[in-house]
Amino acid sequence: MRIVVLGSGVIGVTSAWYLAQAGHEVTVLDRQPAPGLETTFANAGQVSPGYSAPWAGPGIPLKALKWLMMRHRPLVVWPNADGGLYGWLARMLANCTEAAYATNKGRMVRLAEYSRDVLRDLRDETGIAYDQRMQGTLQLFRTQKQLDHVGGDTSVLDAYNVPYELLDPAGCIAAEPALARVAGKYVGGLRLPGDETGDAFLFTQRLAVLAAAAGVTFRQGVTIRGLHNTAGEITGVETDQGIVTADRYVVAMGSYSTALLRPLAVHVPVYPVKGYSLTMPITNAEAAPVSTVMDETYKVAITRLGDRIRVGGTAELAGFSLKLRAPRRETLAHSVRELFPDGGNIEEATFWTGLRPMTPDGTPIIGPTRYSNLFLNTGHGTLGWTMACGSARVLADLMTERKPEIEAADLAPSRYAHA
Repeated sequence: MRIVVLGSGVIGVTSAWYLAQAGHEVTVLDRQPAPGLETTFANAGQVSPGYSAPWAGPGIPLKALKWLMMRHRPLVVWPNADGGLYGWLARMLANCTEAAYATNKGRMVRLAEYSRDVLRDLRDETGIAYDQRMQGTLQLFRTQKQLDHVGGDTSVLDAYNVPYELLDPAGCIAAEPALARVAGKYVGGLRLPGDETGDAFLFTQRLAVLAAAAGVTFRQGVTIRGLHNTAGEITGVETDQGIVTADRYVVAMGSYSTALLRPLAVHVPVYPVKGYSLTMPITNAEAAPVSTVMDETYKVAITRLGDRIRVGGTAELAGFSLKLRAPRRETLAHSVRELFPDGGNIEEATFWTGLRPMTPDGTPIIGPTRYSNLFLNTGHGTLGWTMACGSARVLADLMTERKPEIEAADLAPSRYAHA
């Protein structure tokens, strides 16, 4: 079967890989000159099933108001005339209940745990290397109130048999020795020993090479303009280089999926949530993180990637703007200065921003649409790297009419009306 995958980020490339492994003839289209150059390029580096959780949850509306008042705020909203933003926010608020949070977190953890296992299998089979570390992640709590409210998350981890450790300050130092230098800035932590880290861009580029060797055709520098359809089927992809046809089509275009699908009356609420990162050289290995430390107060992840430190976080609702804003840089710099002041050279850090494709319930959209030959793999939010391999494997199974190894019905576009 001939399949066209639209998008060559980590989601598109993993989709192409698993579809090719299933025996299909796969072509990938993307406007960028090489794979992984948009949201995948400089993300936080976490493969964190244990930290998989929707942003929508009980108490979030009140927390969001408090965050907006912080100097180093993790959330920024730029009012604009984009009607899509306000509809998306309304749907997100509707998911801020105990019941919705438990449902959404449960399916996110299910997919993320599976994805981590699929990634491990891929690593064993191919030997792919991407500055990976398998040393867990540490969610660090600066206040007792944060630590006291961890029970809601651990109950879901218990339900899915995800290992974790609640740590006092000494336990945090045992997991991340450099934190001994800033004792007194935190009261405890939640360690997730099954989590991993790695450079998503490096992974995507190297998997694309393996996929090309396996027969996948990558057509980079191709602008996708729309999808043609007749009688309930997609008949081709309109590009700036002509019409591209196939038997089946996969939309894996992240935040840009919504606009592409809208003319087809396939309405998926994927909205760009802008994130930022700093990447700096390590200057003192003993003062740098061992793996990932998640600063709960500022929602900032500090990750070791080879000889670099990646600091990623903040959420900015600003449409499709890619403007680099100095206050966001300062928030990231503030977090890493407080926790790992001697680990890396902030003055030499590169500053980057990308658009995370977020759904209101936090769960990605994977599966068939009302068009018999159109499938989606999009809406992974901050967890595209964490969920990439599992999402692609589920998609390949569905498109090959095999039963996925995990429950996937609640990941389908059909959970949203008119999809």
